[in-house]
Amino acid sequence: MGKNVYSSETKWAVVKDKMSGQFTNQEIMKNYGIKNVSQIKTWMKWYRENQVNRFNQPIGKQI
Repeated sequence: MGKNVYSSETKWAVVKDKMSGQFTNQEIMKNYGIKNVSQIKTWMKWYRENQVNRFNQPIGKQI
């Protein structure tokens, strides 16, 4: 099983949808093909902590 790679555009779209409050985590996961809710939580944490530069970094290369 390989790791899923999500584009920075997908990550931003997920954060935008989550911030709007119009979608549940399950709806967002279905819309974007995200396998685990923890991925959404991680991206939201990065957004809240102003670590948005991490959205553009490849897997395993987080600074």
